[in-house]
Amino acid sequence: MSAPTSPLHPPADGAPRDPVAPHPGIDAAMIAAHLERARARTLDLLDLLDEDDQRAQHSPLMSPMVWDLAHIGNYEELWLLRGLDGRAPIDAELDHLYNAFEHPRRTRPDLPVLGPAEARRYLAEVRSEVLALLDRTDLSPTNPDPLLANGFVYGMVIQHEHQHDETLLAAHQLRLDRAVPPPGSSPAPARSPAEVASIPASRTIDAGPVTIGAQHEPWAYDNEHGAHVVELPEFRIDTFPVTNRRYLEFIEDRGYHDHRLWSGAGYAWRFEAALEHPEFWRQEDDGRWTIQRFGERLDLADHLDEPVQHVCWHEADAFARWAGKRLPTEPEWEKAAQGAAGPVAGAVGLGSSVEAPGGNLGQRHAGPAAVGSYPEHASAWGVHQMIGDVWEWTSSTFTPHPGFRSFPYAEYSDVFWGDEHHVLKGGSWATDPTAVRVSFRNWDYPIRRQIFAGFRCAEDGS
Repeated sequence: MSAPTSPLHPPADGAPRDPVAPHPGIDAAMIAAHLERARARTLDLLDLLDEDDQRAQHSPLMSPMVWDLAHIGNYEELWLLRGLDGRAPIDAELDHLYNAFEHPRRTRPDLPVLGPAEARRYLAEVRSEVLALLDRTDLSPTNPDPLLANGFVYGMVIQHEHQHDETLLAAHQLRLDRAVPPPGSSPAPARSPAEVASIPASRTIDAGPVTIGAQHEPWAYDNEHGAHVVELPEFRIDTFPVTNRRYLEFIEDRGYHDHRLWSGAGYAWRFEAALEHPEFWRQEDDGRWTIQRFGERLDLADHLDEPVQHVCWHEADAFARWAGKRLPTEPEWEKAAQGAAGPVAGAVGLGSSVEAPGGNLGQRHAGPAAVGSYPEHASAWGVHQMIGDVWEWTSSTFTPHPGFRSFPYAEYSDVFWGDEHHVLKGGSWATDPTAVRVSFRNWDYPIRRQIFAGFRCAEDGS
C-alpha cells in the first residue's frame, strides 16, 4: 500500500473492470470532511510523542513515525496536485525520500527526512492547495476520467492516510510500556456470557453461488475488481472470531509443541522465532497470563472473551488444525460476510456522513470488543463481527481476480501477487470505515504478528 514512483502512473489497461454506479453523497463537501477527519486522526496519533520519539524507529518492522507523516503528504501531492493539476513538485527530492519501494522500512531511519515541524508544514501546504483545487473539480460519476469519477482518486488518498494511521497504531503498540492508548478511544462493550452462550457456535452456509469482489464500489481498489461468481459447496464457519479463552486452551494443550498441527514452514518458523504465545502475551511468575496493550499490562482473565489478536497465519493455521477445522477461503469468508457491512453494495463509511456505521471500527476502542458485542451487525447468515475487531486470516493466497487490470498504478497490487502473501479480510478495530468493505483485500506475510490480526475457523459441510 505504497505511493507511485512517479507523479502519476497511467492506468495499465484502462479503467477498472467493473462498472461503478453513482453513489449518493460523494461531493466536494463530503470529500473535504473525510480529508479533514483523516488528517485530524493522523496528527492526534503523532502529537502523543515528542520529537525524538517521532524520529525513532521502534521496530525494524516499522518506519519512524515522522517518515509515515511526510509520506502521507507526498502521496497526496503526487496524486491530487501533480497528477490532477500538473503542478511542479514542491520539493523533487521528497519523491525519492518517501518512496516505499526504494527504501525498505529497516533503512528509513538513515534517510535525511523532514523533521516533525517541517513535515507538518509540508502537509499543511499540500492540503491548502488540494482544497482549493477540489472546489473546481468535477466529481460526477459521468466524468470520463476514471480517477475523478465519483471522486475515486480522493478516496484513494483518504484510504491511504487511514491505512498509515493503522500502521502508526501498530508502531505505538510496539513502544510497549512507553505506549499510550489511542486518543478518543473508550472501553469496548460486551454482552453477557449467558447471551453469547445462547448463540450457536457455528453457522451453516448453504451450497451455491457467491459473487466475489467489488460490485459498484466507488472507491474499491484494483485488486477488488473483477467481480466473479464462485460456486461453493456447503460449509460451516465459526459464528465468532477465535477468542483469547479458546486460544489459551490451545497453548495449555501444548499446541505450540505438537509438530503434527503445523505446516513444515510453520513449525520451522515457530522454532526460529521462539513462538510460545501471541505477540504481547506473557505468563507471570504466579502463572497468570497478561497482555501488553498501549502501555498497560492487562490481566488476560479480564479479556478472555475478546478475539485473539497479534497472531500470524502459521499460528492460526495450527490452531485450526488443533480444533479439527481449517481456515476459511477468501470466497467462503466473503459469502459468510454477506449483509454484514450495510445496505449499499457492502460499502462501509461512504455517503454524506463521516461517522462509523457501527461495529468496532475507526479506533473508537483501543482493542477488540468481546464476542457478541454487536449483534445488530451480524451478517445475513448470522455470523458476527466480520467487519472490525480483528483482521481475519484466510487460507487463500493473494492472487488476482479474473480479468484483473492494474489501476491506477502497478505498485499497489501487481508486485505482491503470489503465494508469499495470505489474504486477510474484514478490518480491525484500528481500521477506518472508509478503508474496509466486504470485498476489501488486505495481505501480508504468514509470519506477521504486529498487525491487528486474528481469525475464525471453518469446516466442510455435512
